[in-house]
Amino acid sequence: MPIHPTAIVDPAARIAESAEIGPYCIVGAEVEVGARTRLMANIFVEGVTSIGEDNVFYPYSTVGVASQDLKYRGERSQTRIGHRNKVREFVTIHRGTEGGGLVTSIGDDNLLMAYTHVAHDAQMGSHIVLGHGATLGGHTVVGDWSVISAFSGVHQFCRVGRHAIIGGYSVVTQDVLPFSNTVSERPIKVFGANRVGLERRGFETAAVESLQTAFRLLTRSQLNTTQAIERIRAEVPPCAEVDELLEFIRASERGVIK
Repeated sequence: MPIHPTAIVDPAARIAESAEIGPYCIVGAEVEVGARTRLMANIFVEGVTSIGEDNVFYPYSTVGVASQDLKYRGERSQTRIGHRNKVREFVTIHRGTEGGGLVTSIGDDNLLMAYTHVAHDAQMGSHIVLGHGATLGGHTVVGDWSVISAFSGVHQFCRVGRHAIIGGYSVVTQDVLPFSNTVSERPIKVFGANRVGLERRGFETAAVESLQTAFRLLTRSQLNTTQAIERIRAEVPPCAEVDELLEFIRASERGVIK
């Protein structure tokens, strides 16, 4: 396997033969690196960390390091990263804690731009974009195909629904509705359905229109959330996406951004 002579790789680490470990990388004993994954240079990976296939880690990222949570006491926990992710410069990914299930996980085909942070016990799906400097607090959940734009922060324990887009410099302190286009006003507000993103991904026009109507009732009708949900159930043509939106609201513990 191509390991640069300046890299320090623990003999117990499991490195696929086709993986590449570049100059000045440090790889700990309990790290697993999958086929064709490339650690370009100056990457620090430790802890119980599994990295899948065809990932690229750009210089100066740290993966699987101990949590910044003051409750963390060194308990054995994990970091799991899937396939075909791009992790850019100075990204930090922290391993899980006992208080959050002991696992930080990142799915497949994600782009983590420079200086992004994925805190302990965060659960990222697939096809997600984290813009420059975006931060996920501990215990956050981010659904597939979401976009969290530059320098936005997602508060710990918040959820971001599937196919949501969050504008730059947003401060997210409540759950972000799936399929929504959430703008970075102060306070942060839902603008409507993420119409452009959904159309690009092949959602049916009828589903997009139903979502747009549902968001209009949620955010512009001057109804409270319970009243708006009753109107949605009565007036909006049913579809799986609207059902998902309503279930997301029902399951929210922190409230949702409207």
